Amino acid sequence: MLRIKKLHLLCMILLTIPACSFINFHAQAEPVQKDNVVPFLQELFEDRTRLLMDQDKKHIEDHYLLKDKRSNYEYLHEINRAEYIQEWAKHRKIKFVNAESSIRIARIEVLGDMAKVSLVQSLKLSYEYVNSYPGQHDFGIGTRHGITLRKKDNRWYVEREWYSDPLEENPKKIEKSDLHFIANKAVLEPTKIINKYNRSRAVDYANKYAGITWGAGNGQRYNQKYLDYNSKGGDCTNFSSQVIGDKEEGGGLPMRSGWHYSYGNGGSQAWVQTDAFKNFLIRSGYGRIIGQGSFSNVVQSVNDLQQQPEKPQLLPGDLIAYVLRGDVDHFSVVVGFDQSGYPLINSHTADRFKVPFDLGWDKNTKYLLIHIRD
Repeated sequence: MLRIKKLHLLCMILLTIPACSFINFHAQAEPVQKDNVVPFLQELFEDRTRLLMDQDKKHIEDHYLLKDKRSNYEYLHEINRAEYIQEWAKHRKIKFVNAESSIRIARIEVLGDMAKVSLVQSLKLSYEYVNSYPGQHDFGIGTRHGITLRKKDNRWYVEREWYSDPLEENPKKIEKSDLHFIANKAVLEPTKIINKYNRSRAVDYANKYAGITWGAGNGQRYNQKYLDYNSKGGDCTNFSSQVIGDKEEGGGLPMRSGWHYSYGNGGSQAWVQTDAFKNFLIRSGYGRIIGQGSFSNVVQSVNDLQQQPEKPQLLPGDLIAYVLRGDVDHFSVVVGFDQSGYPLINSHTADRFKVPFDLGWDKNTKYLLIHIRD
């Protein structure tokens, strides 16, 4: 299930980006520069990436018709996401030190003074901790965009845009916390005797098939054995099920009645739907909740478990469920920890690669830490 922040996103994406269109972004030749649309798009995304770093509105003002209600809405959306990411960094006592963006254009259709574009953006962000923990951590986010451009006075401007934005949150609603993670010493043991769950392979699978984000493997493509559920409401649960259940490359947990995938036909409800997946994990015994609640609750739970090594720890290959208003809204896969012990996750919709687990969420979000039994 996907938290779609712009309700009209789904229909627009269905019209503009085919279900497996991320494959085409890599297979087709360099797109033709139709009426200077491509240079405009390249400059637009470069300037929006600069905005994330310093919040200087001047970077993007010239790309929008600020007196047009629709275009101004899109402009303010970009301002808000830049404010959110910097506010999040301040509360987590880190600073962003670099941002890089690349786009791949799937389709451009120019009709007079209007252009419709389908593209994906691969964003790389890098941060360091303020006054602690030396070193830099890099992570990636991938998003699919449907954009309508309008030409005025021989220049292109953004009129409308649709995308599932993982950074679209209220910057005033980030949970403030004085707690911090204890540096995590958890290490995967690839030589460990595997009883049921191959944790090391599960993490490798999550990294290989993370999708269109920077850092992902497989040419930034999903595993084509499985259907892509982005156009059906979101692919996060389908991806998490693959990570723990794919028998050839993933964790290899045996499929069971209620939780299974039929190749060519798709997954069962528990395979693709968030609440059903969470319920299956707990009832089947495959998973166990080892922490839950707010961001502060999660920090405390993870740190407490580290002081009790006889208890199940949060490890790479475990899962995090995101709960809004009592319902599970999203799933991600823990793939490691940064230098401070901050859990890092991969997910689909939007595609994430080694992202701090709470980036893109706010104080209204509750978390379930689900340890997969080895």
